[in-house]
Amino acid sequence: MKNQKHLFDIPENVVYLNAANMSPLLKTTNTVGKAGIDQKSKPFTIRSTDFFEPLAELKTLYAQLIDTDEPQRIVGIPSVSYGIATVTNNITLQAGDEILVIEDQFPSNIYSWKRLAAKYNASIKIIQKPKEDMNCGKAWNNHILDSISEKTAVITMGNIHWAEGTVFNLKAISTKAKKHSALLIIDGSQSIGALPFSIKEIEPDALICAGYKWLLGAYSFGLAYYSPYFDNGQPIEENWSNRLNSENFAGLTDYEDNYKSFSNRFNMGESANFIAIPMLKDSITHILDWSPNNIQDYCHSISKHIIEPLRKLGCIIEEDSYRAKHLFGIKLPDSIDLDKLKTEFDKNKVYIANRGNYIRVSSHLFNTSKDFDILLRSVAAALN
Repeated sequence: MKNQKHLFDIPENVVYLNAANMSPLLKTTNTVGKAGIDQKSKPFTIRSTDFFEPLAELKTLYAQLIDTDEPQRIVGIPSVSYGIATVTNNITLQAGDEILVIEDQFPSNIYSWKRLAAKYNASIKIIQKPKEDMNCGKAWNNHILDSISEKTAVITMGNIHWAEGTVFNLKAISTKAKKHSALLIIDGSQSIGALPFSIKEIEPDALICAGYKWLLGAYSFGLAYYSPYFDNGQPIEENWSNRLNSENFAGLTDYEDNYKSFSNRFNMGESANFIAIPMLKDSITHILDWSPNNIQDYCHSISKHIIEPLRKLGCIIEEDSYRAKHLFGIKLPDSIDLDKLKTEFDKNKVYIANRGNYIRVSSHLFNTSKDFDILLRSVAAALN
């Protein structure tokens, strides 16, 4: 896999290592988005089929990316919190049931579960990150598996930890979840598009994903996959286009009681988004051409040479087998001068997520090994 920086609008002197916060747009995606804006200036060019066909095409592309033969189980959502709220709106618990989450899970995948637990007198069980510095990822995965029991009703988590990139063994987790008839809900926002994922292999009950991170799309539009468990569920809003025969504009006031099949009832209102959908179609087309496997290999190839030097400086980084290659955390030594580190980053135009004595590195095909050389030098300078 070759560097693809020429496809993005990132200046040569900028070291952008914060795609986990907000990905840049491809130049082609930018152009497509502007065309969508221009179309709104000429609404007479918008056809009735534009309310349905582009979204259907996007679902087909995304289905390839997540390895499912059922694109009609994919719906448009405005945010992860919306996708999770749809899930919790369609789950009934028993008193004493447990909802398993991992420590420091992103809040969009927490608040709805807290409300659900309170409603049914269930509990949130947090699987804490182990304290050991070595083999932490392996121990954490074992703790998760050991915590799944007959009390477990739901396991809700990411494929990786959003802040430091620990990879979770979803296949093993899914297998044990099914053994105990527990639902598995995945937030794929920090993995889908950059890390391989297969619906057929993992068999989650839902996969929720923001579009503006590793899918390289616009903000405020994402995608969700819902399994047959939700086929007869209740949406959190009643979007007119989710009903049967909604393509017949002349008959829209012939109110229809029946929803379209599979998960289509869960599409958000205004899901035809004439700007975001063409943009996401463009970016996912590129991702499919590159493949998440190749993205992982490339990100590893440009960053692996700094791992041991950083460790020798006193930094702690998860072992290779339990960390994502596009996103990983660096725990900085206590001796580091954080103000000096910020100064070094500012001087070298390094854009990265800072969290106290912890930094999150997230790279893509627009990065180079030189970017990581600059990162290493900046950390070393802050320790001198």
